Amino acid sequence: MPTLLRPGFPSLHYTVCDYTDPWTDAPYLFLQHGYGRSGDFWFQWVPRLCRHFRIVCADLRGHGGSGREFDLEHGFTLETLSDDVIAIADALGAKTFHYAGESIGGLVGLATAGRYPERVATLTNVSGPVFISQGARTAYALGQASWPEAVRKLGPREWIERTNASTRFPPDMSPGFLAWYTDTVAQTGTEVLAALAQFALDSDATPYLSGINAPTLCLYPQQGAIANDEQRRTLELHVRDLTVRHVSTTYHMIQHIVPEECTDALRQHITQYESKGDKS
Repeated sequence: MPTLLRPGFPSLHYTVCDYTDPWTDAPYLFLQHGYGRSGDFWFQWVPRLCRHFRIVCADLRGHGGSGREFDLEHGFTLETLSDDVIAIADALGAKTFHYAGESIGGLVGLATAGRYPERVATLTNVSGPVFISQGARTAYALGQASWPEAVRKLGPREWIERTNASTRFPPDMSPGFLAWYTDTVAQTGTEVLAALAQFALDSDATPYLSGINAPTLCLYPQQGAIANDEQRRTLELHVRDLTVRHVSTTYHMIQHIVPEECTDALRQHITQYESKGDKS
């Protein structure tokens, strides 16, 4: 479980899971988590993918085992977070890599592929927005002045439980999973959760979309509250090589609700790219 130490920048914790044939030069696949989570949340995906790719699961700065030695008010930006991705790739010697990010991790992926088009071989956006639509802003505010204000006033646990029940997970989701999810995300802490919420509200990856060269797969829920038709239309307008696929749920956390469906689509997307002779 390496930690990348960078003078003047927060440390970055990541794991590499590689069960590929040791005599091959298997490609790297970065899996980037979303809001309040960590690399541990890819437990449903890694066993299905690590036989084919060298899987890198990084903790966003301020999350999991990554450092918090940065200004929370200004340290979360699309530029800093995409630079963090490249810093880990550089440390691994990965000149190119495949990238799949969920929710805010998908938003970061759009910026990474747009800012560093020569590094990202394929991009998969898993229920990730381009920007936060007004409906999501209202829903996540839970009657407070804003999403960050709701996190601070209600506390992480109440905010997580209420939003879990509204947009994130279906009613039949395992109670054990939901308890683990709430406990783990709440440990991220009020100030990091509030700061990342403000980052999400302030962020818009639209200026980076035209720079994306990577074949891009967008996996969205049906009639999603965050990954919605407004986001899809923006992607279709600006991303040159885009495939949009709606999976079989209306809830936001598709990577946990239908993990097999998502990983099968991801592997098909990368295989189609590699069949054209463009191996990373």
